[in-house]
Amino acid sequence: MQASLLVQIVLACLLGGLLSVAAAALVMFGLPRKWLGLTVSFSTGLLLATATLHLLPEALERGLTPHEVFPLLLGGILTFFILEKYALWRHTHSGTGDSDVHPGDNQCNDHTHSHHHLHGAHGENAETLSILVGDGFHNFTDGLLIAAAFLADPVLGWSTTLAIIAHEVPQEAGDFAILLAAGWKRGRALFWNGISSLTAVAGGIIGYFALDSTRDWIPVIITIAASSFLYIAIADLMPRLKRETQSVGWHGVLLAAGIAVVVLGSSHSH
Repeated sequence: MQASLLVQIVLACLLGGLLSVAAAALVMFGLPRKWLGLTVSFSTGLLLATATLHLLPEALERGLTPHEVFPLLLGGILTFFILEKYALWRHTHSGTGDSDVHPGDNQCNDHTHSHHHLHGAHGENAETLSILVGDGFHNFTDGLLIAAAFLADPVLGWSTTLAIIAHEVPQEAGDFAILLAAGWKRGRALFWNGISSLTAVAGGIIGYFALDSTRDWIPVIITIAASSFLYIAIADLMPRLKRETQSVGWHGVLLAAGIAVVVLGSSHSH
């Protein structure tokens, strides 16, 4: 049983990393740009619902009291804000909106977002390195969260993995845009983003062995996962949805679809 659970964690981490990179590459390398915006809508619904309808109830059911869960949730949200503010935990603020994506372009004249950091060889090297290192760290923490979710409940693990895949697609697409703007070839950008995504597997394996012997920490990690999802949805994704002017109906439908996926998945857990 434990071996099977570890296999599921490794598989989920592989899928979470590689599928998100592949989906982002498809969007950047040929599919219509509006697909990325629609993905944001679905991701927002998934993240909000997974955090509030799945992760937080699980943390409460596993022994934490409301007076423990909600201060921890608040602390997690503030911590992610501080980490992102100081570029220690990268996410989607760096030019991943629809208007910031330039598929196939190696040059960018838009100085309103993070592409302006790429002018000059030194800036290119520093920025691209920070992207890959930041993604590696972010994917590693995703692996830890996936492991904690699987140790709590395999159904919760797979729903968490689905939410991670969905919210990673806009981030990876933005990273591709920045790397291409720095002059990288498509194959090179795809390869190194794929390598970066594999750190999730390391996080999943370490999380499995660390948390399996200290299961009292699982509800704490689950609550931190919920704070991560809420922060991403509220600070990164929802502001972009507010700026959408096209296909508003589809955005609403896909947001509701993301919520529905979690509701249906929750009904089959336990």
